[in-house]
Amino acid sequence: MEKNSKIYVAGHSGMVGSAIVRELERQGYTNIISRTHAELDLKNQADVEKFFEAEKPEYVFLAAAKVGGIVANQSALADFMYENMILEMNVIHSAWKSGVKKLEFLGSSCIYPRMAPQPMPESCLLTSELEKTNEAYALAKISGLKYCEFLNRQYGTDYISVMPTNLYGPNDNYHPEHSHVLPALIRRFHEAKEANASYVICWGDGSPLREFLYVDDLANLCVFLMNNYSGNETINAGTGKELTIKELAELVAKVIGYIGEIRWDASRPNGTPRKLLDVSKATKLGWKYKTELEDGIRLAYEDFLHNPKRAER
Repeated sequence: MEKNSKIYVAGHSGMVGSAIVRELERQGYTNIISRTHAELDLKNQADVEKFFEAEKPEYVFLAAAKVGGIVANQSALADFMYENMILEMNVIHSAWKSGVKKLEFLGSSCIYPRMAPQPMPESCLLTSELEKTNEAYALAKISGLKYCEFLNRQYGTDYISVMPTNLYGPNDNYHPEHSHVLPALIRRFHEAKEANASYVICWGDGSPLREFLYVDDLANLCVFLMNNYSGNETINAGTGKELTIKELAELVAKVIGYIGEIRWDASRPNGTPRKLLDVSKATKLGWKYKTELEDGIRLAYEDFLHNPKRAER
């Protein structure tokens, strides 16, 4: 990409999209375009096609998605599948029709099988069944990355896919029921500290192993790959490090300064037992994450404290 290339970031107001915009601006890119949901509903095929015909972006980062934690995914299976599949297909198809030079599709590590080998290599995709708690979202993301691959194979496009591990950071969703685990813990421990509560109840039994990547590190990788990688093979984005949810809860409590008891509600779902990405491909390309988890949680907590609208969602 040239510094004045016309770059469209779909989903620019979300956690991932806003981080990509920050990274592009940090690196001196000056021609970034975006649209709010009110200005452009990506689920509307005709409107998306009109947008691409009118704006003719050269590069596209597809970070728009309907996202949520385990409860949100389980309670709205059809919505998660339909909305994600339709918006990504509209953007990718319109990008192809309008002659976009390169597109980068952002997926999720939930595309990999529930009992995938650990760490999970990109090659384990579709080798066994998915985790049921987020199957609908995973199927939509698999469809998006496969459509990019098929366009490359049939029409010679240059569309790439990135599969991030669990993300956190500025502009996250801290909703008490519909957020992912780390922002949910930040809110829970913050409120417990404010209320001087003697204990906090966390979901599951604390045993699942998870990996977490600070969203600005992902954005750095996304721009790096747009400039340095082409191919049908998906690239995993992560740290290569993991910890239990119990250890995560204890770390969040430490950062926030909560000193009460942590109790576990085993009636709540754990999700996949372990999710660690094999990040050797990104490493071989010359990229490595920068933000360690405790430092990232401190930054995320600052975001929570200074973004009240995010905290209320």
